[in-house]
Amino acid sequence: MALETMNTLLEGELVCLVAADSEADAEVLVRWLRDSEYQRLQDSSAARPGSTNQAKQEIREWMEHEKPNGYAFMIRTLSQQRPIGSVELDGIRWSSGDCFVGIGIGEREYWGNGYGTDAMRVILRYAFTELNLHRVSLDVFEYNPRAIRSYEKAGFTVEGRQRQVLNRDGRRWDLIYMGILREEWKRLNGQ
Repeated sequence: MALETMNTLLEGELVCLVAADSEADAEVLVRWLRDSEYQRLQDSSAARPGSTNQAKQEIREWMEHEKPNGYAFMIRTLSQQRPIGSVELDGIRWSSGDCFVGIGIGEREYWGNGYGTDAMRVILRYAFTELNLHRVSLDVFEYNPRAIRSYEKAGFTVEGRQRQVLNRDGRRWDLIYMGILREEWKRLNGQ
């Protein structure tokens, strides 16, 4: 790997991925967690506000204790280094070379402007080139078409669905499973 590539491993066109700081980033994370729409896009659990202490603890667990099967990053804009979201590779099974990815853009003004897609492309590059993984998977709620389009732009393919798994606002929604293989990622990126 060329030195230039190593220096930009965690940078995209719009964002960079950095370690979270439990003191500096806790207030930002709490603000996102108080946004019920953001929570509903991230999780099937009932939306509920979080505290600053909970956020600090989560960041410490996330970033300051090495997890042998996961890597988590804050997403910051390249232009201003503003924290706008987070992304995590989790549940890595080293023997088979696969994992799950989770991503969330907490700052609404950055929704639908390519920041999430760029961050996903960066984390996929990290997964396939730095961690030498073979496959990355995710799941997404049917009611989040913006995320589905973003994942498809990054190279993910719909692999299946769990029908009517979630009851939200009086309607049943599917959970969609998506994945990407290293060979597919390489083809998309001209490698």
